[in-house]
Amino acid sequence: MSTETAVQWPAGYRIHPRAEGPAAELVAAFRDIPVAAIGDAMSRNVGTIGLRQYHARLDTVLCGPAVTVRVRPGDNLMIHKALMMVQPGDVLVIDGGGDVSQALVGGLIRTTCIFRRIAGLVIDGAVRDLCEWAEEGMPIFARGHTHRGPSKDGPGEINVPVSCAGLAVLPGDLIVGDADGVIAIPAAECADILARSRAHLVKEAKIRADNQAGRSDPERFDATLRAKGLPV
Repeated sequence: MSTETAVQWPAGYRIHPRAEGPAAELVAAFRDIPVAAIGDAMSRNVGTIGLRQYHARLDTVLCGPAVTVRVRPGDNLMIHKALMMVQPGDVLVIDGGGDVSQALVGGLIRTTCIFRRIAGLVIDGAVRDLCEWAEEGMPIFARGHTHRGPSKDGPGEINVPVSCAGLAVLPGDLIVGDADGVIAIPAAECADILARSRAHLVKEAKIRADNQAGRSDPERFDATLRAKGLPV
């Protein structure tokens, strides 16, 4: 009998094993791709909304496979459990329901994250101990912040599909975050999205060079305007 069918989880609780993410070489490659370019390669309508970075350096890149957690707003019991399951390089993606009345993580959890060598955190909820999170070494994106601390009562779920700030995330998805935002790439699609993102960057480089040299093609937009009936 499988573990999945054998375990009778109490209502509101579920803990699944960590899901394998994309190959290490794909994870490394995405560290050099801006989130905006990845988003353009994924139709421009995918990514978090309303999160801000609480680490100080704008050029910090968060990149790694997702370990997902869904918690009751203001409660971090299952976050602590997830931190016992992560592997180095993982990204903890926490669905806290967008609630910012109580912080889900603070400076003490940050020390655990550093010891476990995770790649960072993405939280649809609040954080506290901002001065500690601003230090080098642990990227974090969150909805907001408050001094009010969390409870540790549950319930919650680990490695289940979550919605984090408008971003659908499955366990093992590749999470990439930078100063522009955070995006999730399905593990099975990483190679294709990487190729599309690189091609998009080549296209942008040509447009940028033309703009800088005053060689912008007016037809790039005029053709669209004429198609809409404008006399240009």
